[in-house]
Amino acid sequence: MTVRQLVPEALPTVDLDDRYGGPRPRVEGRPWVGICMIASLDGSTVVDGRSGGLSNPDDVAVLGALRRAADVVLVGAGTIRAEGYGPPKHLGVRIGVVTATGDVDVAGPLFTSGAGFVVMPEDGPRLPDGPGGPVEVLRAGTGRVDVAGALAGLGRIVDDPAFVQVEGGPRLNASFIDAGLVDELNLTVSPRLVGGGGPRLTVGAESTLLGFELAHLLVDERSFLYTRWITAAG
Repeated sequence: MTVRQLVPEALPTVDLDDRYGGPRPRVEGRPWVGICMIASLDGSTVVDGRSGGLSNPDDVAVLGALRRAADVVLVGAGTIRAEGYGPPKHLGVRIGVVTATGDVDVAGPLFTSGAGFVVMPEDGPRLPDGPGGPVEVLRAGTGRVDVAGALAGLGRIVDDPAFVQVEGGPRLNASFIDAGLVDELNLTVSPRLVGGGGPRLTVGAESTLLGFELAHLLVDERSFLYTRWITAAG
């Protein structure tokens, strides 16, 4: 399918790596943080517990472009289980599984590939070894993961990370919003109504009013919208 640009200027075709790649600036000495999600027209991020029913090949291509730009991906353990995460196609990107309980399959392909690591609280349980030995664990916070502390510690996992992509679930997104650590939002709007009680982009976040500026708006032949938002200055 063809993806065209509507904003900031009309273009008949676009290169997704050009639109989503490129260096991100550091923010007060920390990596740039972006959230990547898909939502239906009525705001749900899942169909039958998974995001795949909302997606299409162009949305997958956008995710691939963002993965190629990212140094680290952070994702909640529940999302890993629901979506069936495996090793990333882009070599070199590391995927951190965020969990308070340690309920992760360290024998799964994400970890046996060497791409996966675990982000846990300081008082979280000790994880069993995987088939290849101990799994890398980054610890921050007590009782729950302190995402600011985890972000500060990522240099122990990846050398000088510049761009961290957060891929949900909604509670993990909320923790980054509450901590004031969201610089970019890449939101695909799926042209579907799903009803039900599926979660929104965030669940459990404190009430806030955070402004964003539209960096681009893309559309494909099936009316999927691909939006990129940057946190507004001030």
